[in-house]
Amino acid sequence: MTRKSLAPLAMVAAVALTLSACGSSSTTAAPGTTSSSSSAAPTSSAAPVSSAAPAASSAPSASAGSSAVVPTGASVAVTLITKDSLNPFFIAMQNGAKAAAAKDNVKITIASGKADGDEDGQIQAIENAISRGDKGILITPNGPGVNPAIKKARAAGLYVIALDTPPDPADTVDITFATDNFKAGELIGKWTAAQLAGKPATIALLDLFNDKIVSVDYNRDQGFLSGMGIDVKDKAKNGDEDKTGKYSGGTYTIVCNEPTQGSTDGGKTAMENCLAKNPDINVVYTINEPAAVGADSALKAAGTKGALIVSVDGGCQGVGQVKSGIIGATSQQYPLRMAQLGVDSIATIARGGAKPAVSPGLSFYDTGVALVTDKTAAGVQSITTEAGSKICWG
Repeated sequence: MTRKSLAPLAMVAAVALTLSACGSSSTTAAPGTTSSSSSAAPTSSAAPVSSAAPAASSAPSASAGSSAVVPTGASVAVTLITKDSLNPFFIAMQNGAKAAAAKDNVKITIASGKADGDEDGQIQAIENAISRGDKGILITPNGPGVNPAIKKARAAGLYVIALDTPPDPADTVDITFATDNFKAGELIGKWTAAQLAGKPATIALLDLFNDKIVSVDYNRDQGFLSGMGIDVKDKAKNGDEDKTGKYSGGTYTIVCNEPTQGSTDGGKTAMENCLAKNPDINVVYTINEPAAVGADSALKAAGTKGALIVSVDGGCQGVGQVKSGIIGATSQQYPLRMAQLGVDSIATIARGGAKPAVSPGLSFYDTGVALVTDKTAAGVQSITTEAGSKICWG
């Protein structure tokens, strides 16, 4: 397939993503509600690991939505559906979409589930986008329950892009713009193994769910264990690895796989449950930084000292938590970039342009990841909290 750059996407990578970092906004919709806007909101900068925009397929695509190609000067209707509107990661994503919408003459509707895992709220938002005759949808899927609604939207002519969380199967959507979540987990796993320097690892795995399967959950968990040098057997399944054995530096014991729902309260409860099974935990993997904060609270309440907490997200608060020592290392994602590129892509397609293509060797377009820590490890590429704070979000 011939690969060429889409002009609007190149603008995002080269220009729009150099805006100031670590901003905040109070303009997002309340949980479970929608709002419509074409004005900009504060945004942050792009990933340091990549400045390239998604390549395009060589042939122009059919128009998205139920009508003909959008003429020059007319706006394009796009809906962004996040998992919730409370997590700073999704607030940042909403801000990125609003900024791109202002640049691209896009009428953006913001919607979300009431909480991470709320599939019904996302399904209703998809139905609303179809009814409005939107040209496309950007969605961070809350689980496999939204797949039939996504397929319905595509059948109605909407171009659907998943952000952050590739659905299962990946071809449920037209394309996904996301962090390589396995790599994100692998980075913190390698860093952890190096920090242990051969000491036995007593591990708590604080995952996302235990009642549904989403790719971001197993990719980060399994990436972390793989980075530690632990055989994970089925990379698409949490919890089937041997509970004891050897990691790259010594022996390990996995104490627990506990769900957190990606929240601080969930992280605290999950860590308490793990400590009840084994109070000697010295390694804590967390699905995201809110869960890491909850885990730290539980560890402190139990009087446990010296446990390494690692995570994924790289928001401004999370980078600050690495700097203060709450989190040892985190893999930084770039949600604004995901959303901005997504809006640009749908606007381009709706006006008769070409579809974006996946990154070489992957089933999605990789928006980049960087390990943030102030404790370097040999053979593990990382950036400092000072550098991470200049490109963080939230």
